[in-house]
Amino acid sequence: MMRGLPAFFAVLLAALLVSPTSARAEGPLVLAAASLQDVMVALADDWAARGCERPVLSFAGTQAIARQAAAGAPADIFISADRQWMDYLQKGDHLQADSRHILARNRLVIVAGEDGAWLGDPAAFLNAVEGRPLAVADTESVPAGRYAKAALTKMGVWNRVEGDLARTENVRAALALVERGAAPYGIVYQTDARASKAVRIAGRFAPRAHAPIVYPAALLKTASHEDAAPFLDFLTSPRAQAIFRRYGFAPAANDR
Repeated sequence: MMRGLPAFFAVLLAALLVSPTSARAEGPLVLAAASLQDVMVALADDWAARGCERPVLSFAGTQAIARQAAAGAPADIFISADRQWMDYLQKGDHLQADSRHILARNRLVIVAGEDGAWLGDPAAFLNAVEGRPLAVADTESVPAGRYAKAALTKMGVWNRVEGDLARTENVRAALALVERGAAPYGIVYQTDARASKAVRIAGRFAPRAHAPIVYPAALLKTASHEDAAPFLDFLTSPRAQAIFRRYGFAPAANDR
């Protein structure tokens, strides 16, 4: 029992020190996928502008925040970048019943620096990428990486590029490699590409090339803040959906 305590307190400390504003904030604690950073900050600002306590936002790869939630981190809301990690928490009995909602959808794209070529077909992709670093989130645990692996497999190029992958802990880290010029190309979400001034979209994957990219959210059983449920309801509201669209996300469907 004692062996687990240091890990738990590390999770607690990380949750409390997520950003310079966290110490001042008193709203619900939200664990959210890294690709949601920009839009969630805007949504939290909008919520606070209505006179509500500003949510505390903690961002990381979905696999990291899911494990934090499963370890008992004192969080209120969990927002994943895929259904798989949300299912993991549900099977572990970490979610409040009937609280799952899809907030938004996304697309998968190839990004490059300003001089990167357009990669419109598998041949062009291989000519540009094979033998060079390809930035992508971890393909075994991170949703963006899993989507990328599925898309590359569908294209028939996975075996040719697997050895060249520059794997990162989350999709924003993959984007950063391309922004810095450490990798000539990367695979990220369309919203990540849109948020960066240092890259451009060099190709798009068809939605059917991988599982639907959705962002499910749910209340955790550790939720204790009185605004947790109201804030989650707000995230599904027409006002919040308009903010999601402003940041390049597609509207949510009526499913979980």
